[in-house]
Amino acid sequence: MENNQPIIIKRVKRIAGGHHGGAWKIAFADFATAMMAFFLVLWLLSTATPEQKIAIAGYFKDPIGFSESGTPYIIDLGGTPTLAPENTLNPEVKSQPQPDKVTVDAEQVEGMAEMVEKERLELLLQELQTKVEENPQLQKFKDQIMFDLTPDGLRIQIVDAENRPMFDSGSARLKPYFEDILLAMADTIKAVPNKISISGHTDAKPFSGTGDFGNWELSANRANAARRALVAGSYPDSQVARVVGYASSALFDREHPFNPVNRRIDIIVLTKKAQRAIEGSQGAEPAPEPTQGQGGPGEVPADPNALPADKEPLPAHELRERLNLFDNPAPKPGEAPKQ
Repeated sequence: MENNQPIIIKRVKRIAGGHHGGAWKIAFADFATAMMAFFLVLWLLSTATPEQKIAIAGYFKDPIGFSESGTPYIIDLGGTPTLAPENTLNPEVKSQPQPDKVTVDAEQVEGMAEMVEKERLELLLQELQTKVEENPQLQKFKDQIMFDLTPDGLRIQIVDAENRPMFDSGSARLKPYFEDILLAMADTIKAVPNKISISGHTDAKPFSGTGDFGNWELSANRANAARRALVAGSYPDSQVARVVGYASSALFDREHPFNPVNRRIDIIVLTKKAQRAIEGSQGAEPAPEPTQGQGGPGEVPADPNALPADKEPLPAHELRERLNLFDNPAPKPGEAPKQ
């Protein structure tokens, strides 16, 4: 029996889907732009002053009031919109004109100056501490060098140690290592414009010599020797406001008056207020300065060992060998002190 059933073949035509386009990218870009604008508005509102907010709100409430102001635009690259209160129809938009100059009283100026000066002295303190830590020559004596901030300024105290004194016994002759400490600090201290005060101190042990020379003269001579060392290290002599000797009247360790730490040299980088108090410039006319070297009242005689301003300071060993700056021995027993 023949099978005449027809054979049916189904052909399925597969057609790949076409490209769906990039319309979503445009929508996403619009969304990102809107979000950026939204956060920009939030940032502007958080940083705008109340006057600026009033001006912006006034523009949208009454643009006519701004038509004759400084600019016809909401945002002016040359400044903020200026209101025209005489033309505005909105009674809420009122603004006081800002003065061109801000008046600051003398107390505010002095307070800001003191704040800047305090920051300058704090930076100097950090720089000196860093120098002591990093300089191998100074690091050996860091236990004898102390820094602190006082109402008068930055105080640098260099104290005696029991086995390492700064001066020869009963003398104003500096030990070589103490000269090196002062010479190393001179460059850093002169970086600030403040003047300095140098004071010498002794312990409570009476001076063993005879005559009129005692701890008062010894402490003053030691303070002046420290001044000469700083000047030899290129510190300007005109920046020294005071050199004074306190003998044992201001002990470092009052409970132990014979403690070696009572023998010390204090160098204070003065504040402007302390400097004015020393120089007597508050409410007083400056006294005429006597001619240098003529011995006028209150004048410190010119130092014959001071180097000229146009010459570089000599190394420490040459200072000791050639200039002998610090040879100021105490008078021998039975001998009158040298003037």
